[in-house]
Amino acid sequence: MNNFSFYKDGKGLYCLFFIWLCFSFSSVYAKTTVRHSTIFTQQHQIQGTITDGLNPLPGVTITVKSRLNSSTISDYSGQYTLFSAPNDTLIVSFIGFKTALIPIKSRTNIDIQLLYDITTLQEVKINAGYYSVKESERTGSIARITSKDIETQPVTNILATMQGRMAGVSITQATGVPGGGFDIKIRGQNSIRTDANAPLYIIDGVPYSSEPVGSFYTGTTFPTLTSPLNSINPDAIESIEILKDADATSIYGSRGANGVVLITTKKGKAGKTKFTVTASTGTGTVTKFIKLMNTQEYLDMRRQAFINDGISEYGISDYDINGTWDQNRYTDWQKELLGGTAQITDLHASVSGGSQNTQFLVSGSYHTESTVFAGDFLYRKGGSQINLNHQSEDNKFKMTFSAGFNRQDNNQPSFDFTYDARALPPNAPALYNSDGELNWENGTWDNPLRNLNTEFESATNDLTANTTLTYELAKGLSVKSNLGYTLLHNDETRIVPSTIYNPANNVSSAGSAIFLNNTDRSSWIIEPQINWKKDLGKSNLDILLGATFQSQKSQSLVQSGTGFASNNLIYNLAAAKNVRVLNNDQTQYKYQAFFGRINYNLKERYIINLTARRDGSSRFGPGNQFAYFGAAGLAWIFSNENLLKDSSWLSFGKIRSSYGTTGNDQIGDYQFLDTYTTSSVLYGGNTGLSPSRLYNADFGWETNKKFEAALELGFFQDRIFVTGAWYQNRSSNQLVGLSLPGTTGFTSIQSNLDAVVENSGLEFTLRTSNFVKGNFTWITNLNLTFANNKLVRFPGLESSAYSQQYRIGKPLNIALLYDLKGVNPQTGLYEFEDLNGDGSITFPEDRQAMADLNPKYFGGIQNQLTYKGITLDFLFQLVKQKNRTYPMGPAGMMSNQQQRITGSWREQNDIAPYQIYTTGYNDDAMTASYLLDESTGSVTDASFVRLKNISLSYNLPLSLKETQCKIMLQGQNLLTFTKYKDGDPEFLSYGFLPPLKVITAGIQLIF
Repeated sequence: MNNFSFYKDGKGLYCLFFIWLCFSFSSVYAKTTVRHSTIFTQQHQIQGTITDGLNPLPGVTITVKSRLNSSTISDYSGQYTLFSAPNDTLIVSFIGFKTALIPIKSRTNIDIQLLYDITTLQEVKINAGYYSVKESERTGSIARITSKDIETQPVTNILATMQGRMAGVSITQATGVPGGGFDIKIRGQNSIRTDANAPLYIIDGVPYSSEPVGSFYTGTTFPTLTSPLNSINPDAIESIEILKDADATSIYGSRGANGVVLITTKKGKAGKTKFTVTASTGTGTVTKFIKLMNTQEYLDMRRQAFINDGISEYGISDYDINGTWDQNRYTDWQKELLGGTAQITDLHASVSGGSQNTQFLVSGSYHTESTVFAGDFLYRKGGSQINLNHQSEDNKFKMTFSAGFNRQDNNQPSFDFTYDARALPPNAPALYNSDGELNWENGTWDNPLRNLNTEFESATNDLTANTTLTYELAKGLSVKSNLGYTLLHNDETRIVPSTIYNPANNVSSAGSAIFLNNTDRSSWIIEPQINWKKDLGKSNLDILLGATFQSQKSQSLVQSGTGFASNNLIYNLAAAKNVRVLNNDQTQYKYQAFFGRINYNLKERYIINLTARRDGSSRFGPGNQFAYFGAAGLAWIFSNENLLKDSSWLSFGKIRSSYGTTGNDQIGDYQFLDTYTTSSVLYGGNTGLSPSRLYNADFGWETNKKFEAALELGFFQDRIFVTGAWYQNRSSNQLVGLSLPGTTGFTSIQSNLDAVVENSGLEFTLRTSNFVKGNFTWITNLNLTFANNKLVRFPGLESSAYSQQYRIGKPLNIALLYDLKGVNPQTGLYEFEDLNGDGSITFPEDRQAMADLNPKYFGGIQNQLTYKGITLDFLFQLVKQKNRTYPMGPAGMMSNQQQRITGSWREQNDIAPYQIYTTGYNDDAMTASYLLDESTGSVTDASFVRLKNISLSYNLPLSLKETQCKIMLQGQNLLTFTKYKDGDPEFLSYGFLPPLKVITAGIQLIF
């Protein structure tokens, strides 16, 4: 790790840059202000408003034809002012519209209406990370959404804004509890390690850690640790680009193996100072409940279970059926425990503006969200963002500064009520007594609301700052430096007070417990770059060279305390009789790289893009710290050939392809060292150390080889635009733990596994401009992905620890299952295929049937319709997949079941889909029930089509020219069409709250 000592003082360098920046900016800005005031003071002044016929257009460029260096930009209300000669001509240009030439003719007020031009969408600049490229000229695979797509969705995590909108990007929400996580896979799972498939996140040029936040000791409300992107405010995002293929990701080297998510925040625009205030409020509810038995169906099942087991009398603890509990009472526990309404409020405000040379934006946001659970719980998130852009009068010096600070406060029960809501008998007692206290029904049941006292509290502070400095040394030659810093602090607490126990059990406060997690994570990055662009007449050459120096420090401390004298002291760890340190990690990750790009464009037809990167990572041992990655991208814009250039029907045509390598070092820090941890066993009253990892410095980088071929076609001025792409990614040299014999004292050793994982598929996108005329427009966007994942190679799989987890030629995400034959009409028990013919069902010999749990295909279709000031935008998400049925345990015990289980076997010769009821005393039935949960009978079709998002907005026709007012109605997860019977089909974690259906109403005021 000494290889990285030469930039250990990077923080000091960052500070020097910042000080220099402040002095440079103040002097340059002062000069700019003075010079600007003297320009065109004797010229003819022109002003006016630019619209699309209905709405004002901010950000439109207006240039004087005879003096191309004289231009201005329309402000938020579409207004502009500039000076020109009386008989000159204005050139008015804006992305998405046809360029207009407007003769001045001595007029002082000129209002301009621009016409839509679909073909100019090909001229949009796409962010590719270290560089930008025209949409028409990119050689790589890049998916993109903008603030127009994001602002229609009432969501708090930016990953949710991408669901169903991007080909090749699969996103699943882990829980409906606010502050929960998301799972994202870009073109499938590349690594056998399930925790090594996260993409690289970059916010305004600064890498943002993909490591989840929190600890499993404290965050028991969630099925997975919380997403680090929860801190980012979607309202602050201008665009999100997803880099997918080798051409787009290889310049990021080892960090781009699983794709790159580029997040660009909003920037200020030249013009009058603009104030924007947006406020909304709404509600959230569970999308779908499981259809469970009512009281009579449940009691009939229980009585039959006693008969089946030959038990003539009910036990003293069979409260549900022995008469202790009301036999006619019915409670829908799903509605009782999960049927609440989450209240959601959002407030966002910003101020922006500036001159031609300096623009600014300052914004703030505040979000609150309660839960559908009982009790007073609240998730709060607030933050602010600042952005400053400046360029010198001669346009040689440019500076961009952005910073964002966000804070989350989450207060939730540390117990998810979903399991109880589905398992409690429907005639269980009421939750409260007549005096308002929790009802324990004379000690006959454990009230589920006891867990309201098991509170989970989390506070997260997150800071991201970035400065980019650019200076043009000569025409086409510029130097650039990107400086970034991130800081995250997270505190989590979970308490388990003695008040959660039935008072009849007389549990003292000494049985209470507290768990605490403190996480700190900081990083800095410096990226100097030099860029040379040369116009060679019929061709263009673009060369980029740069370096990356990054350091990240992480610290995590997890503690627990038990044995409190009083529950009033439970938050004071010093008051605990027993204190344990469950985890105490302090790590440092250092990374350096040198990268380059060469782009050659001949006649705007033939394009080659070469990228390369040399990476160095402190996560590998000496001799293996460095690796080389690179890619080549080719494109042929055949629509620019003379034969097709003037085609009346083909407006754009491009063939592109790429091949290259990326790497992966997502194994955690210090994995190659022999490490020790503190022992939980005291020796002579002292805490000792125990070995926790074996030394192995021989393993190296995981490598991902990517290939793609794509065709892009535009018809009739791009009113129909279609893209088809085929890709194949092969990830080898897998970084996993190799199993060791128990006699070594270790279960595994970190190493490279000679296994190969392949992801391949087809991606299809279609954009159609169905109707663009007068006051009405209708645009449709469709994306569809057919994905295939398989394990290509794994020498010695049969004898490894993974022998009952993977199969050659099959996906990584498979389930090996017993093959269910059905219910035996004579015995009433589930029967399974006896593969080895030994007369019994054994593991692993008989658990060999396979179920692929990866989506077969997924996508979405979006429509946007606009008429005058009304805009309707809606998105349907579709997924073809299989999923597990919800496991409810053996039918007949003191636990509710799905209503369909009423069709269970009752007597000989019955032909039934479900087996005999049992109270738990029929060992054969119990065994068969448990085998069912690991059989083909537990897998079902979970495909769905969901109205993922709908947004209706109306721009009020105000008489105030410089004021805009828009009212909005938005919905998320509103309708789901599926055959899946066990709740929400998207949801993959049992016993946890599924995603919520959200409806909000809001208003936006711009003045």
